[in-house]
Amino acid sequence: MTQAEIKLCSLLLQEHFGEIVEKIGVHLIRTGSQPLRVIAHDTGTSLDQVKKALCVLIQHNLVSYQVHKRGVVEYEAQCSRVLRMLRYPRYIYTTKTLYSDTGELIVEELLLNGKLTMSAVVKKVADRLTETMEDGKTMDYAEVSNTFVRLADTHFVQRCPSVPTTENSDPGPPPPAPTLVINEKDMYLVPKLSLIGKGKRRRSSDEDAAGEPKAKRPKHTTDNKEPIPDDGIYWQANLDRFHQHFRDQAIVSAVANRMDQTSSEIVRTMLRMSEITTSSSAPFTQPLSSNEIFRSLPVGYNISKQVLDQYLTLLADDPLEFVGKSGDSGGGMYVISILTTCHLLSSFLSRFGSRCARIFRLVLQKKHLEQKQVEDFAMIPAKEAKDMLYKMLSENFMSLQEIPKTPDHAPSRTFYLYTVNILSAARMLLHRCYKSIANLIERRQFETKENKRLLEKSQRVEAIIASMQATGAEEAQLQEIEEMITAPERQQLETLKRNVNKLDASEIQVDETIFLLESYH
Repeated sequence: MTQAEIKLCSLLLQEHFGEIVEKIGVHLIRTGSQPLRVIAHDTGTSLDQVKKALCVLIQHNLVSYQVHKRGVVEYEAQCSRVLRMLRYPRYIYTTKTLYSDTGELIVEELLLNGKLTMSAVVKKVADRLTETMEDGKTMDYAEVSNTFVRLADTHFVQRCPSVPTTENSDPGPPPPAPTLVINEKDMYLVPKLSLIGKGKRRRSSDEDAAGEPKAKRPKHTTDNKEPIPDDGIYWQANLDRFHQHFRDQAIVSAVANRMDQTSSEIVRTMLRMSEITTSSSAPFTQPLSSNEIFRSLPVGYNISKQVLDQYLTLLADDPLEFVGKSGDSGGGMYVISILTTCHLLSSFLSRFGSRCARIFRLVLQKKHLEQKQVEDFAMIPAKEAKDMLYKMLSENFMSLQEIPKTPDHAPSRTFYLYTVNILSAARMLLHRCYKSIANLIERRQFETKENKRLLEKSQRVEAIIASMQATGAEEAQLQEIEEMITAPERQQLETLKRNVNKLDASEIQVDETIFLLESYH
């Protein structure tokens, strides 16, 4: 765990959950697994606050626990899972493009709450969608349920492990911590619920004019509530499935850039056929026959079987190895290589230019090359090639291997070979990306803090205008309220909004690079 990763985890935890959770989370990241009382002692935090912080972290899968032989429960932070919080906007946007607004809100609720029952998600999403609809229109629970089922069928959401029923019925003393298990067959099995109803709008404060506090009012009706039909069956977003989707999109895009649209559509079809059967961590997809691929091509994509075979042969013969041939049955068996180096090339060689990219790709393919061979193969003048090689060597994108002819290592009798260690280069760039995102988050927080008073004033004015519009205020009155923010202040707000949007967009772009680099980590 590098310092850059720890700093980024700290910023993310503080931004999402506050100072206490950040303090406990970072302590566990630095020290490894620890029991409850040691965490409380080392952090100087009360036992009650540590328990609440750990509850939050466990709820969001950021901390795991383990019971040791002596009955001591130790808690361990999942740093990689903390870093996934960077990708939350991308998960939500992907679901929106695939399953519209309903799917977007389902995944958003699961990410915001960590774990939820299906019935709770359906009710929350139906209520939120009803709020955005015109008066008189509501969102049916059945429609939200159908989208939830589709997300489970495509594995974008999955069940959480639960306490087995045998453990609950055990007459002996309860264990220090429950053991959570799940059967793989049940991981995407949606319970049969008959959720009948529609989304509700939140009542205004005028309609809630009762003589007791709102927080206390529901307590009178808790005994009359019906039992939750899916109580104990919790769901979470399946982040690995999202990563598989991102990886597939990157492969399709790389094939389209390398060849043409037809090639990318063939690869897209192959990935779609194997998206559920192939593990997200597998280096290759399941083998697919040419006949199966031909039958699965999109309707209206009019290419003959012979043309398809020619495209598959071209893809299999390409040096970047997008597609590999694994057999001859069924017209030929083909697999897609998940970790192709072309994803990496574009992400980190853009800073050096196309000529450096050519040299890098050449050394990557040939494994070991002398400087003179690089000049000849790349067809670049000696001086330029030398400068580029030394530049990449100084940035640790390349390494130099000495092979002496004699034991004295005399330079005149030694071969100097350039080589690329792809894993080392990816790790170094990953470290830089973590530092970059941490800097972007700190800059965004600084910009917001500097303009805090102006932002609060703007929010107050917007709230006043909204309440006046609801009561049917005249245009002149609204104009008068709007003029409370002066022209220079309005300009300052526009500049702040523009800067924050740029920083947000930069965070997403750097995270896309991180995603590609993690494939080699």
